[in-house]
Amino acid sequence: MTMYRLGIAFACAALLAGCAASPRGPQTGMRSEMLKPIAKPGDVVATELAFARAAGEKGRWAAFREYAADTGVMFVPEMVNAQSWLKRRAEPTTPLVWEPYEVWSSCDGSIGVTRGGWRSDTKKGWFTTVWQRQDDGSYRWLLDHGDEDAKTPPPPEMIEAHVAECPKLPWPPAQTLNVAAPGNGEFFGGASDDGTLRWGGRVDNWGGRIVTIDVFNGTEFQRVLHQTIAPPVKD
Repeated sequence: MTMYRLGIAFACAALLAGCAASPRGPQTGMRSEMLKPIAKPGDVVATELAFARAAGEKGRWAAFREYAADTGVMFVPEMVNAQSWLKRRAEPTTPLVWEPYEVWSSCDGSIGVTRGGWRSDTKKGWFTTVWQRQDDGSYRWLLDHGDEDAKTPPPPEMIEAHVAECPKLPWPPAQTLNVAAPGNGEFFGGASDDGTLRWGGRVDNWGGRIVTIDVFNGTEFQRVLHQTIAPPVKD
């Protein structure tokens, strides 16, 4: 797994360049197979920053709807389809700001994962988002989750970027890549097109959940995130 450091200025420049160069909507005749299978963690960071900016300009749930994939899931605390749950949802009155601290990308760039921190007027916490590259080259999120945590550190000076190692043939069969841990509850997960980044987890019957991220380092999968959220406290 290869690591880079992205400056905040670089990420902002990438965001501005993307806004200037991208049309509103897919280009005519563009096909997914025309996209080069290459990792671009800077594009994932730029999308996360645009997502956060849209929340400030349009409203939190409006931004979540805009940047969610059709199959994107979130937790309330049960797992729900984001687009369905967000329909006609009233906008929160408390503003929320966030920014990425770290990003992982599959070798082919089809999946990216951001980890970062959020804050409101009175609280702060962390988040993790799984991003999928779309047919037009943009990214939309497949999974978004986080939690309140007063110990969440401030933003770093540099965003750490990690890219999975490209696989060497023969590649393990796809069915061996995602192994669910035993337990009760609802399981979820997936993998990049090239199989070098995979995510998964489960939501238990009481609303707690586990989310894991594994990245191929050239010889084996390395677990880079293992996040556990306790069930909500009942009144």
